Parts: sequence; C-alpha cells; structure tokens
Amino acid sequence: MKKLNKSIIFFLIIVFALTHCQALKPSKVDTRTRPVDGKKRALQNLEEGKGIRLSNIGKNSKTTYEFSSSNPMWRASLETLDFIPMTTVDYSGGIIITDWYNNDSTNDEIKITVRFLSNEVSPENIKIIVHKRNCDTANNCSIKLLKSQIETELASTIIRKAALYQKEADTKK
Repeated sequence: MKKLNKSIIFFLIIVFALTHCQALKPSKVDTRTRPVDGKKRALQNLEEGKGIRLSNIGKNSKTTYEFSSSNPMWRASLETLDFIPMTTVDYSGGIIITDWYNNDSTNDEIKITVRFLSNEVSPENIKIIVHKRNCDTANNCSIKLLKSQIETELASTIIRKAALYQKEADTKK
C-alpha cells in the first residue's frame, strides 16, 4: 500500500512538472532589436533598467528618497498643528488627521484634515478640511463641514513656514 501511495505521488509530481514546464520556455526574441552578443545584450538590459552592476553598489543612483523631515510642506504642517493630538499621520499617503479638539468650555470641537496634493510649496498643493462637532449633555452629537477662516489661515501659515524651510534648504545646497 505504501509503495502504491509513493508511486501515485511520484506520478502526480511528474505530471505536474511536465504540464507546468510550458511557462518556463524562453520567449522568442527578435534579433533585429536585441543584440546576439551576450555583453552587448547585457549592456542594453542595463540601459533599459533591467539589471544591476556590482560595481555601482554604494554609488549615487538616479532614485532620490525624500523623507518626511526633508519635505518642507510636511514639516510646516506638523509644526503648525503641533498643539492638537493627531489620529492619523501618513506621509506616504499625504494626509494628516487630527483628533477632535476643544480649547474652551463650549461643546464645540473641531477636527482638521490636511491633504497634500504635491510636495511642491504652493497653495494649490494643500487642501485643508475642518469639521465641527457639537455635542449636548446626552452625548447626541452633530458633525458638520465647517467653511471658515480657519482653513485659509492654516493654509497660509503652512505655506509661509514651508517657503522658509524650502529657502533654508536651498541655501544649504
């Protein structure tokens, strides 16, 4: 019985390997567009970004990584909103969402969302949304989109600070 099970497993492995070898066949290459010589073909692949050279490891590459601390818009936004607790701060997604904030004895709270449309320092590249929440004593709350001067004041403050950070970074270069 064990010998039969081993034979069936071996047979299934062979069938599986033979039927899936189709994907391993090399694709046809047009020699009019690809060099026949291996070294020339390797150079062409490198030029097209399809390979790496061991001699280039550790050297400057074309890719530049911009961390959040080097992005002036991001730094300016975090510095401007540092008085409010944050719930979501996602640099790769380009969004900052604060927690509900209340600085006086009223029942009104605000929540600020900052969206970055680009890393360039420009008023068109930042979108600020402010929500207002009003809760009564029974914790019945209503949330409304607040169109007020807060959005424009925050945006102008962030842009001014970001421009200063950008100017500082440019002078260091």
